[in-house]
Amino acid sequence: MLTKVTAKIIYPFIKLLRFLTPLGDLIARVWVAQIFFVAGILKIQSWESTLALFEYEYHVPFLSPYVAAVIGTTAELILPVLLAVGLGGRFWIFALFIYNIVAVAAYPFLWTPEGSTGLQQHIGWGILLMLLMFHGSGKLSLDHWIHKKYGHLLI
Repeated sequence: MLTKVTAKIIYPFIKLLRFLTPLGDLIARVWVAQIFFVAGILKIQSWESTLALFEYEYHVPFLSPYVAAVIGTTAELILPVLLAVGLGGRFWIFALFIYNIVAVAAYPFLWTPEGSTGLQQHIGWGILLMLLMFHGSGKLSLDHWIHKKYGHLLI
């Protein structure tokens, strides 16, 4: 008896959450995308500073500072757009997830007491990206539209 009453109370709430899930997916995608995109815009606006950061602050393994700066800036300008519109879903989300890990590993300052706030931000972004990677882009995405229209399994 108590189970049926509890289910009747909880079910409308769960139904509302299911209805709002696509909006939550979109908000999460756009939130993380704008963070990385703004970082990319800042890098191209002050390219000399960006090169200096990659030369003296960021330590990307196996790449010259110039190549790392170009790849990093390109990733920050292209991947967030794909993430925001939901095109290529899990693949590009995974790429941005790995990029975030490399960014954390390449910037030793984040591992100091003074950089701990930045580290926590990267961890939060990584968790959002991980959840999106596991869940997919959602119904408010180009992947979902393409799948519905053409039957391709991109999501």
